[in-house]
Amino acid sequence: MSNPSSKDKNQKHTKRRRATKSEGSSSTSNDLVYGLHAIQAALELPQTRVTEIWLSDERDDSRIDAIVDAAKIHGLHPHNVAREELDEMAPDARHQGAIAKCRPIGNLDDSDLFRLLESLPEAPLLLILDCVQDPHNLGACMRSAEAAGAHAVIAPKDRASALTSTALKVSSGAAERLPFIQVTNLARVLRELQQQGVWVVGTSGDSETTLFDADLKGPLAIVLGAEGRGIRRLTRDNCDQVMYIPMKGGAESLNVSVAAGVCLFEAARQRNL
Repeated sequence: MSNPSSKDKNQKHTKRRRATKSEGSSSTSNDLVYGLHAIQAALELPQTRVTEIWLSDERDDSRIDAIVDAAKIHGLHPHNVAREELDEMAPDARHQGAIAKCRPIGNLDDSDLFRLLESLPEAPLLLILDCVQDPHNLGACMRSAEAAGAHAVIAPKDRASALTSTALKVSSGAAERLPFIQVTNLARVLRELQQQGVWVVGTSGDSETTLFDADLKGPLAIVLGAEGRGIRRLTRDNCDQVMYIPMKGGAESLNVSVAAGVCLFEAARQRNL
């Protein structure tokens, strides 16, 4: 027979889990973000999206202490709970003993993209993902894009991954800092970028120009395609140039997030010459 205080505590936890799940079914709800890097990054922003935090009572280390300290700056007091509760809140997720409830990242669209371009003090470097559907790949692409100095990642709204909890975790905080812009008509956006002086370079294994021969120094958008399919025909038709990554060995292609890193860092190298 359990004592009353323990029973009350379990009921409160159950209600909180149910509320979280109910809220998660709405497109306007708070998002669950998990993983130490993702939560720390969200807390480091001047105006944090985080509204509530749960931490495993099994963890007592410097990374957890850093989250607690960052949360206090925003007036937040994390809940210490059993790891099993975190497992139930984020099933099959590697939450690392930390889950946060956050207000959704605001949806950015075409108009936000062109306002961003107008405000940049330097030539833009953009990564465009044509229907990348795996949130792990999206998160990894966001991480590579931020590391290479890209100004935004662009993707179509349809048939492509959004910034899910998985993508946020894999991005290791990059998705909190780097604009992710979803557009309705990618081909039209490519044409509008060209009108603004942005050189649009697609990637395809059947191109005749290598990554290292392409001129990537000016205003630039690099386009990568979906897993296994590459960029779509209409997308390719609206590129100024198409290039390929020269490879040795037996591999036919690279994972899209790896290819994004290779292309973006070559562009960064050329721009820094």
